[in-house]
Amino acid sequence: MKKINILLLPIVLVLVSCGGGTEKDVDTLISEKNVDALTEKRDALKKDKTELDEKIKKLSDALEEINPTKKKTYITLFSAKDSIFNHYLELQGSVDTKKNIVITPEMSGILKQVFVKEGQRVSKGQILARVDDGGMSQQVAQLQIQADLAKTTYERQKRLWDQKIGSEIQFLQAKSAYEAQQKAVDQFKVQLSKTAIRAPFSGVVDDVITEQGSVVGAGLSPIIRIVNLRDMYIEAVIPEKYLTTVTKGKDVEVYFPVLGESVNAKIRQASDFIDPNNRTFKVEIGVKNEDGNIKPNLTAKLKINDYTNPKAILIPQSVISENAKGEQYVYVADSLVGNTAKAKRALITTGKTQGDFIEVLDGLVNGDAIVDDGARSVNDGQEITIIKK
Repeated sequence: MKKINILLLPIVLVLVSCGGGTEKDVDTLISEKNVDALTEKRDALKKDKTELDEKIKKLSDALEEINPTKKKTYITLFSAKDSIFNHYLELQGSVDTKKNIVITPEMSGILKQVFVKEGQRVSKGQILARVDDGGMSQQVAQLQIQADLAKTTYERQKRLWDQKIGSEIQFLQAKSAYEAQQKAVDQFKVQLSKTAIRAPFSGVVDDVITEQGSVVGAGLSPIIRIVNLRDMYIEAVIPEKYLTTVTKGKDVEVYFPVLGESVNAKIRQASDFIDPNNRTFKVEIGVKNEDGNIKPNLTAKLKINDYTNPKAILIPQSVISENAKGEQYVYVADSLVGNTAKAKRALITTGKTQGDFIEVLDGLVNGDAIVDDGARSVNDGQEITIIKK
């Protein structure tokens, strides 16, 4: 009991000096309003507090050092390594083909015949339908008869003229009449050929829009839709800031959600015109369609390789912190001995991101041991225990 009392005595004296007695003295000094006394008492208390804080810190440090159950900070590490970094611009595009056309007649009249049906494959120049010529073929036949007569007359006049028989004017008149008549025949034949509706390219008849017997107008009435799925492309709109990185020949990963298929392609054309309304430009990406599954207006997801760094250091974004100045930093393991080390703060400069990873442009070198799990719970200079590398 004496030992306990002896141990408690200094504590009681401290409490008396810092506790109730202090409060009474302070109250008395405040009531007396003595500036010098108040200042002296305040400075004395500050000195006592500083000495107590130093002693408490020494005791805490000693306890932490000798306490076998003190809390340790466990972390995992990964090594920074140079690797190829491909950055992709991800956007959406729509499939189209330049060979997807609705054919209209060149001549008005009654749609006399339709020679094809939906789903039929046709060749370039093949006659698909014909418009009634309205008697034009008979006119051509009559003109041809007159042209044949004019030709016979011209040939006879030419033979006579070659024998120096007859006048030159008769020969020239016969020649002119024949040529004029032949041109009239040729002109009517061209008009007559417009009654035939031909395939402008090889493809498949997708739709017969107008039925046989309908009255059609030149350039107005849709007759047949023909599509060629061999020459397909995807059109996409790109923000102008990618003008120098998204160029002709760039690799593109194309994914069709509806089909569940992916293909590799390249940009075959990049527009030189920037739309002033939305500050974008267009690109065309050619795609092969050997099995014919890719259809016009099909949605496609695109990943365009707009940037490549052959020696990039990539780290997870989750290990990066930011200080009050807005500077980004990570912790690396320094003074590594066995499974213990010290956490060292490393300021970094980052570049492009791809998924959960980000490119480090400055602040790390190949081989740096970076704190992964536990990166948010360590401090600069703190001792750390490594449980996994």
